[in-house]
Amino acid sequence: MKSYDLIILGAGGSGLAGAMYGARLGLKSLVLGKSHGTESSIGGVITTTNIVENYPGFIKLTGYELSKKLEEHAKSYGLVKIKEEKAEKIKKTKSGFLVKTKKTEYNGKTILFTTGTRWKKLDVPGSKEFENRGISYCALCDGPLFRNKIVAVIGGSDSAAKDALLLTEHAKKVYMIYRGSQIHPEPINFERIKKNKKIEVINNTNIKEIKGKDVVQSVIFDKPYKGKKEIKLDGIFVAIGHIVISELAETIGVKLNKEKEIVINHMTSETNIPGVFAAGDVTDKQFKQLITGVADACTAAYSAYEYITKKES
Repeated sequence: MKSYDLIILGAGGSGLAGAMYGARLGLKSLVLGKSHGTESSIGGVITTTNIVENYPGFIKLTGYELSKKLEEHAKSYGLVKIKEEKAEKIKKTKSGFLVKTKKTEYNGKTILFTTGTRWKKLDVPGSKEFENRGISYCALCDGPLFRNKIVAVIGGSDSAAKDALLLTEHAKKVYMIYRGSQIHPEPINFERIKKNKKIEVINNTNIKEIKGKDVVQSVIFDKPYKGKKEIKLDGIFVAIGHIVISELAETIGVKLNKEKEIVINHMTSETNIPGVFAAGDVTDKQFKQLITGVADACTAAYSAYEYITKKES
């Protein structure tokens, strides 16, 4: 059985940054990452983002390019191992923690949860039947399939706005359907939405049903839009938020809030369990961006280093 100073559960940007910083401090580090449904594994959800413009040091690059840079940086230290394995069980031991995957078991002196989130799914008639048959959760992945088609993005966040803007490169018409009174992307993307003639925003509206035969053909609204409750669509891209992946942390007694986010000390990235840390979207951090997750993961690696040093001194 292999042993590590730091086992990181989750191989997104935060996990890779934690491994990099842990290695700089001399910690033998293991990163375990496995996809959840349509989400990516190594590199995380950022790999599904077309353009990243808010990561310091890079004016503009793709999410995939950024994730590869983080991965390469982590691997540049000989102390880091990255494995595409999903942690299925974890338990406390005398020496630290035992992490089990389908393939093997690992011992870790400390644990860092960077398990992130998975996409929320629509829950209306037709949403399950047409998943991957017109319903998608990744505009970057599936956008090219809808060239010269009519599509809709469900949601009003900055992520939804970015999806809509990306889809205009392929589709001939893009609706943004949002239940609130006004979409709320970052100001720069709000202006881009308003200027893009392919995008039409439908506010204060919910999808009641998705219809079609073999693939999506239309949606039914809960109220009329321009006199009609049904509009024709070829594709639906869902961007209504995320669900925190914290189930494994909960099994060892890590404290969660009512949203199931891991509660951390925002100065040290510590949880209520000694030797267990967390960073990124899985935590109760209010402002969630890749840069904040990376910062907290580096803090967590330093806190893990201090924890091990004190325990072994």
